[in-house]
Amino acid sequence: MESVTSTAPPPTRSAPGTSTALLVLAIVVVALNLRGPIVNISPVLDAIRADLGIGAGTAGLLTSLPVLCFALATPLASLLLARAGLERGVLIALGALLAGTLLRSAGGSGPGGLWAVVAGTLVIGVAITVGNVAVPVVVGRDVPARRAGIVLGGYTAALNVGSMIMLSFTVPLAAGLGWRPALAAWGVVAVLAAVIWWLGTRGNARRAAEAAAADEGDAGGPVWWRRPIVWTLAIAFGGQAFSYYGVTAWLPLLLHDELGMDPAAAGVSASVFQIAAVAGAFGVPVLLRRGAGPLPALLAVCAAWAALPLGLLLAPHLWLVWCALGGAAQGGGFTVIFSIVVRAARGPAESRKMSALVQGGGYLVAATGPAVVGAVHEATGTWAVPLLIVLGAIAVLTAAGTASARASVHQRELEGVVLRRV
Repeated sequence: MESVTSTAPPPTRSAPGTSTALLVLAIVVVALNLRGPIVNISPVLDAIRADLGIGAGTAGLLTSLPVLCFALATPLASLLLARAGLERGVLIALGALLAGTLLRSAGGSGPGGLWAVVAGTLVIGVAITVGNVAVPVVVGRDVPARRAGIVLGGYTAALNVGSMIMLSFTVPLAAGLGWRPALAAWGVVAVLAAVIWWLGTRGNARRAAEAAAADEGDAGGPVWWRRPIVWTLAIAFGGQAFSYYGVTAWLPLLLHDELGMDPAAAGVSASVFQIAAVAGAFGVPVLLRRGAGPLPALLAVCAAWAALPLGLLLAPHLWLVWCALGGAAQGGGFTVIFSIVVRAARGPAESRKMSALVQGGGYLVAATGPAVVGAVHEATGTWAVPLLIVLGAIAVLTAAGTASARASVHQRELEGVVLRRV
C-alpha cells in the first residue's frame, strides 16, 4: 500500500454572500432531477408504444439507455467538470437535461418519431451522469466534514423522492395532457434546480481555481487509479447497483408470481422498496456521526440487503418486512460507499476522478442486472436462482466494501500520524 505523505485539504467554506444551508438546498434540488427523468417514462410506456408503433423491446431501451450512459459517459463527465469546474459543469448539465427532456417529447407519431425520443433519452442520460459525478465531489469539498455524511444522506434520499414524485404525477398529467406534455412538464424542476444551484454556488471562482490547481498538481503526486481502494470501491458499487436495478426491474413480477398479487397491487407493494431508501439514506449518516465508522455502517447495510433475497426465498409471505429492509439498505448502500469516497480522496481533483471511476464501473455492471436476472428466471422457471444471484452480488458488495472501509480507516490513521509529526 502507498504511504500517505499529504492530507486532503479541509472543506472550503461557502463564499461570501452564500451559505452552507443554501448550498445544501441546491444539492437536494439538483438530486431531484438525477433519477426522476429516467423513471417517469415507465408509467406511460404503453402510451408511447401505441403512439410510436414500437415493440416492448424497443420501449425497454428507453429505460435502460440512461443507465448505460451512467457507465459509458463518465469519462466525458469528468473531463467536462475538469474543464468547466464543478459549478458551471452542473449548470451545463441541467441545461442539457432540460433540452433532452423537451427533445424527448418532440417529434411526430409513428416509428419516424422514435428518433426524438431516443435522442432526448441519451441527452438526459449524459446530463444526469455529469450530476452523478459532480455532486458527491461538491459535498466532499464544500460541506464541513462533520456534516458531509448527513448531506450525502439527504442527496441520496432526494434521488428517491424525485423518482416517487415524478412517477406519481406523470400518469395524471398524461391523462389530461397526453404523454408528451406530461414528460416535458418536468423540465420545470430542472429550471428550478439551475436557479437554486446558481444562487448557492455563485462567487466561487476561488474554489474553481483551487480545483484547477489540484488538477495541475495531480500529475506529480501518487497515481490515484493505482490505489487499491479505488478499485474495491468500484467493485462494491457494482454489487450495490447490480442488486438495485435487478430487484427494481423484477420485484413486481416476483410478488405477482410468488404471492398471487394482481399486477397493480404488486407494483404498489414494490414501491415500499423505493420509499424505504429514505430511511437508509439518513440512517447511515447517523451511524457515522456517532463514531461507528464506515465499516459497521457498511456491514449493517449489507445485512439488511441480504435479508431481501433470503427472506423472499424462505418466507415470502413476510415480503413487506424484506422489501422495507432491502429498500433501506439500497439507500444506505449508496450513502456509505460515497462517504468512503469522500474520506479516501486526497483533494477535489482526485475525488472527481474517483467518483467517475466508481460510478462508471458500477453502472456498467448495473446495466446488466435486469437482463441477467430476467434471463435466469426465464431459463429456470423459478425465482430461486435469480434471488441467489442477487445474494451473490450483495456478497461482492460486502467483501469489497469491507476492504474499502478498512483501507479508508487505515488512511485516516496514517494522516493523523503525519499531522502529529507536523
